[in-house]
Amino acid sequence: MRLGLAGKEMSCHQTRQWLDAYFDGELDLVRTLEFEEHLKDCGECRDARDGYDTLRQSLQTPGVYHKAPEALQQKIRTHLRHATAVHQMPSTFAASPAWRLLAAAASIAIVVIVTALSVEWARSHSSKEILAQQVVSSHIRSLLADHLTDVPSSDQHTVKPWFNGKLDFAPDVKDLAGEGFPLAGGRLDYLDHHRVAALVYKRRQHTINLFVWPTSGSDSRPETVALDGYNIVHWNRSGMTYWAVSDLNARELRIFADDLHP
Repeated sequence: MRLGLAGKEMSCHQTRQWLDAYFDGELDLVRTLEFEEHLKDCGECRDARDGYDTLRQSLQTPGVYHKAPEALQQKIRTHLRHATAVHQMPSTFAASPAWRLLAAAASIAIVVIVTALSVEWARSHSSKEILAQQVVSSHIRSLLADHLTDVPSSDQHTVKPWFNGKLDFAPDVKDLAGEGFPLAGGRLDYLDHHRVAALVYKRRQHTINLFVWPTSGSDSRPETVALDGYNIVHWNRSGMTYWAVSDLNARELRIFADDLHP
């Protein structure tokens, strides 16, 4: 919280309420300056702004469609087969009012189930894309703001204890110098609406930001994606989610992920 130009306290809550008006150009000059002044000192609100901006852009992008995964397609086909079987029952059954009512109810239930499955998959897919944008934004910001580390050290026994009391979890810190990825330090960052650990590694002249925080998701194998000229590798392991991002080539970044959790 800080004092705005108009002499009033500018709160994070008020800043979040102004996001729509700010992006739509509806704030007056004084409010706009107060909004931007607050963002200079508040990393959480900057991340909220970046995530909101990413969401707006993704919703405004025409022709963005994703093929449903095979598991979802199979569920839809199964439900459609059941619906077809209902409508193909012998005419002696189909002629009765009770059966027609049952068939109609079954059709409605199938539509509801298929729609719910599709919406849930789309929501999950979109959330990953938005989070990937946040990861890239945080990586770029750490390089531009000359704030790569809060605890610069190549010693894992120095970096790991530094997070004590600053996070509600203990990140696993490994030194991979022997594999060609020396540890450079760590810092606090903000992703997915909470504080996370950012571990910094090097590969020749390239910087790797490894973001770590708890997750309820099950273990998953590393997935590699490219975004805005950066490569990202994401996976879950032992109750933690890992997002590694760098301008390093995708093959070596995947080797980095494999070295962390062989």
